[in-house]
Amino acid sequence: MTDSTAADATLAPTKPSTKPARPHFSSGPCAKPPGYDPAKLATDVLGRSHRSKLGKQRLQYCIDLMRELLNLPDTHRIGIVPGSDTGAFEMAMWTMLGARPVTALAWESFGEGWVTDAVKQLKIDPTVIRADYGQLPDLQQIDWSNDVLFTWNGTTSGVRVPNGDFIPDDREGLSFADATSGVFAYDLPWDKIDVATFSWQKVLGGEGAHGVLILGPRAVERLESYTPAWPLPKVFRLVSKGKLAEGVFKGETINTPSMLAVEDAIWALQWAKGLGKGGLIARSDANAAALDKLVADRDWLGHLAVDEASRSKTSVCLTVAGADEAFIKRFAALLEKEDAAYDVAGYRDAPAGLRIWCGATVDTADIEALGPWLDWAYATAKAG
Repeated sequence: MTDSTAADATLAPTKPSTKPARPHFSSGPCAKPPGYDPAKLATDVLGRSHRSKLGKQRLQYCIDLMRELLNLPDTHRIGIVPGSDTGAFEMAMWTMLGARPVTALAWESFGEGWVTDAVKQLKIDPTVIRADYGQLPDLQQIDWSNDVLFTWNGTTSGVRVPNGDFIPDDREGLSFADATSGVFAYDLPWDKIDVATFSWQKVLGGEGAHGVLILGPRAVERLESYTPAWPLPKVFRLVSKGKLAEGVFKGETINTPSMLAVEDAIWALQWAKGLGKGGLIARSDANAAALDKLVADRDWLGHLAVDEASRSKTSVCLTVAGADEAFIKRFAALLEKEDAAYDVAGYRDAPAGLRIWCGATVDTADIEALGPWLDWAYATAKAG
């Protein structure tokens, strides 16, 4: 443990003796699943066309695994699309917005990004309901005759919606959930979600560049009944001759995917299947609880999201007493130099602080081992 007097910088802080076995705490791309080894990936499809029989089989298998693990109802389509979660959410916005008024919720950087795109790119005038970093806006203000854009779990603020109860069953508009840090970590109510997007790089610890788009029946109806006023790039086109391009949701991707990234995702999904969705949620919950204990034991650490009901259990954002951006950079650099923790500085647009990924691919023992290293880095950065 760290010398108890080190935090006031009167003595040189002592380095802890035990490091996290896997010091990967980045919030994206996130830690690989335990036991991961690139040599374990299937490689028969590499060098083959993604449109070959084998290529389409592997893409469909990846989709089938995601559907099974998410308990996704047959009413919902699931497709692999370009551009990571950002590309998937942009695709949904560009193809479906404009039919109704729009409400956008923004309490962190990605929510603000969707507001910017709606206003400056699509030239629509959304109603914007904002909250500061660490807080959740008043969900009762939402007019559900509008289409509604929101992040299920704010990766850069550590704030999430508590559940889907704020989404009415009789909504007239569509619910668009950027769920990239929430899928596989929470039990999502698919009857409440018309559009969901995520990427493999979060809770699965997969690779970037590919997004996943989930469409409920009301979203499909919108696509087939509404044509946007703006032109659509080829990679956004989900409709052909007035009907949904069903092939996109059967492994026939719009553009060429990385089959290596697909195999990487398949490996992660097979690992996750061994745990089940409940097991994934339990691992994330245990990690978040372990980090909560670290915070409770240190008066210089706090949660950016004060309300526990809306606090993320994956991308947990922490405040550091007296810290500014320069201090956090020193703090994170010290940990990385010692191979004790990688990529723990908060997001660049967020208040200065730390961000610790607690998703299912992280081991709870590594969260617990992180505590003394946080003490050491804090004391060392203060002394410096």
